[in-house]
Amino acid sequence: MSSVILINLLAQTLRIATPLIFAALGGIFSEKSGVVNIGLEGMMVIGAFFGVYGSSLFPNSSFGPLIGIAFGVVAGGVLGLIHAVLSINLRADQVISGTAINLFATALASFLIFKLFDGKGGQTDIVKGLSYNIPDGIKNIPFIGRFIGELNWFVVLAVILVFVSHYVLYKTPLGLRIRAVGEHPKAADTLGINVYKIRYFCVILSGMLAGLGGAALSLGITPLYREGMVEGRGFIALAAVIFGNWKPFGAFGASLLFAFGLAFNIFAQGLSWNLPSEVYTAIPYVLTMLALAGFVGKTTGPLASGKPYDKGSR
Repeated sequence: MSSVILINLLAQTLRIATPLIFAALGGIFSEKSGVVNIGLEGMMVIGAFFGVYGSSLFPNSSFGPLIGIAFGVVAGGVLGLIHAVLSINLRADQVISGTAINLFATALASFLIFKLFDGKGGQTDIVKGLSYNIPDGIKNIPFIGRFIGELNWFVVLAVILVFVSHYVLYKTPLGLRIRAVGEHPKAADTLGINVYKIRYFCVILSGMLAGLGGAALSLGITPLYREGMVEGRGFIALAAVIFGNWKPFGAFGASLLFAFGLAFNIFAQGLSWNLPSEVYTAIPYVLTMLALAGFVGKTTGPLASGKPYDKGSR
């Protein structure tokens, strides 16, 4: 019985970590290029809503969830584009821009629930989620088969993207340009690298990945959108970026740590411990604060992160 509980807890940790991983990878690309993206929360919110909306347009099609994922990714990318325009061209304060996006996305999703759905109870209708089927041969493998069977395709994609992101950032010319723009944009500009273009690409990609994280939350865990379902996961993903030292594998490990807190919250409430429910709910956020308090001074972010670049300045 204990092994079954352990398998369920580990699988649940990975499922919960997946939206965080997508958003954290997006935050890494954005900050590696020099743009702080506080708006990950709002991009996840809008990705979660439009993921459900896109799937609802094709309720009888097996491709409905895939269309929903595309909707979520595009919606997140649009918010990423808005953040890029404000931060890069208009040189607005990046923290204020991201905060405004968070407020706007939350309000927009709440408004669209009532416009596009019945809006009963502040949530959408239940839609078709992304199905997950594995061969019986894998299911029958002791322990491993049960563990894999408890996952979903978003988990698989998230793990793949961690490796892909690491390869792109540290093994390709594009990754070198991204890191150069985030460290020394003036030097990169001198070498002929288009700083604005690289930053636009990374911030939009950041929004798309956060939107994918939102779609993974709504279509991969609960096939509907309700107000408040993101519950600060965008901020936890931002903490994972810092805790992971702005590296894909580091952010992956940090996301697992924070997700374990969320999974343990669900698991512990089923035990006969006489503790207030608020204690369990606070576990992941306490872990986030402790991690930041203990490691934020020991991590080093990109030197130009958060600093608007003016090509004409000296």
